[in-house]
Amino acid sequence: MLNDFVTGEIGTDRAERIIPTLRDDLLPAARENGVRPIYANDAHRPEDFELEVWGEHAMRGTEGAEVIPELAPAETDDVFEKRFYDAFHGTGLDEHLRSLGIDRLVMTGLHTNMCVRHTSATAFFHGYDIVVPEDCVNAFTEEAHQRGLEYLEDVYHAEVTTSAALIDEWESEPTRAPHD
Repeated sequence: MLNDFVTGEIGTDRAERIIPTLRDDLLPAARENGVRPIYANDAHRPEDFELEVWGEHAMRGTEGAEVIPELAPAETDDVFEKRFYDAFHGTGLDEHLRSLGIDRLVMTGLHTNMCVRHTSATAFFHGYDIVVPEDCVNAFTEEAHQRGLEYLEDVYHAEVTTSAALIDEWESEPTRAPHD
């Protein structure tokens, strides 16, 4: 949920649909229930091959690569810079999650069919359980969003749910929350 993905170089108005739920519901509930928010943000360099596909966007150190103010990380949140669709590739994310004893990941943000999908692939291959609140992810089109959700569910056995159901789970099972 970076500036360039919401209002910038490759922004989409569909991002606006998930901001209120992330800002007002999921992130506060996660923090209140001991669920650790971890941000994995594009921070591209001029030599990154992805720029040939999408053009220059979310360049490291620029405003476009910053999280939108409404969803800015708290001081206690972890932030990883990524250069590829997959948040695990070259970031040390897997080692960090394992050091915290985390085995279940809740995927949010843009794009359901790209970054969420590729990050979920590596998460699946590393044995993590994947949860995707469908009202906290989106894509450039409804078709791409729906195809992404179906793929995550069919191929990675992701639990596709809603933010409300996930929050209810956290609040009813507080002993489970630290593992999310």
